Amino acid sequence: MAYKIRVVLDVEKDVIRDILVNESINLEDLHFIIAKSFGFQGVEMASFYRTNEDWEQGEEIPLVDMSEDDSALCMRNSLLKDVLVKEGDNLIYVYDFLSMWAFFVELSKIMPSDEKDLPKIMLSIGEKPDKAPDKEFTADNDFDELDELDDDFENLDEFDYDNY
Repeated sequence: MAYKIRVVLDVEKDVIRDILVNESINLEDLHFIIAKSFGFQGVEMASFYRTNEDWEQGEEIPLVDMSEDDSALCMRNSLLKDVLVKEGDNLIYVYDFLSMWAFFVELSKIMPSDEKDLPKIMLSIGEKPDKAPDKEFTADNDFDELDELDDDFENLDEFDYDNY
């Protein structure tokens, strides 16, 4: 089977790639395919994140297994067909953690295919900007309580650690 994957770069103007890939590739292969289709060399660290239909970020699938025994979830040991199971399944892909290029990845179609020259870019719209957009990460929590605690510790030199 072949997967038609729609990848949308999270920037102001539309930058989209539809890529046809074999369902049996792993996420490391998909990482390189996406990176190259957008003009990156694929040498920076990256991660996929599981997500729901509202694109809420879930479990991370990193490029490299950082565990001591090489048993952690990573792109190399995650098959595409096990991660994107049905049409409409989504992932978030982040490339280059210093620049924070973010992509929305969706399995748009599963189709029978006997094509041997996969992966193949089926659609290419727009070009990535020279620089990644600034990302603003904000929390919805109310931090008034923390501000009150800060008032108690204005001068740490005067704090009595023995009576704490």
